[in-house]
Amino acid sequence: MQRFKKYVGEKISLAKIKDTAGISSFGMTCRYLPDPPEDFDEFEFVTDFGGKNNLGLMVTIELMRIKRLFFGMISAEDPDVIRALSESELEQLLKERGDQLEEFFHYIIS
Repeated sequence: MQRFKKYVGEKISLAKIKDTAGISSFGMTCRYLPDPPEDFDEFEFVTDFGGKNNLGLMVTIELMRIKRLFFGMISAEDPDVIRALSESELEQLLKERGDQLEEFFHYIIS
């Protein structure tokens, strides 16, 4: 996760997060979009991983600045249940989608 640490503390653009076409160009769909967000809130995105649309990306913000990033697998039985990626899943994700995820983060902060 060191790869994405540089985005922590960066201010996000709510307009870019609301831009469905923009975020979908990175293979993302916004699953939860607080509008307007609270001072401390979270945006949830979902994307494909392993042939299923089951990878959640949670972006926790404070005063519109990224505080934490969390990748997790969304349960098919209960979409409110998200488990952390294993070390091997995280390595696979970074190998397959790392560059695209960096482009996504750069997009939402610019």
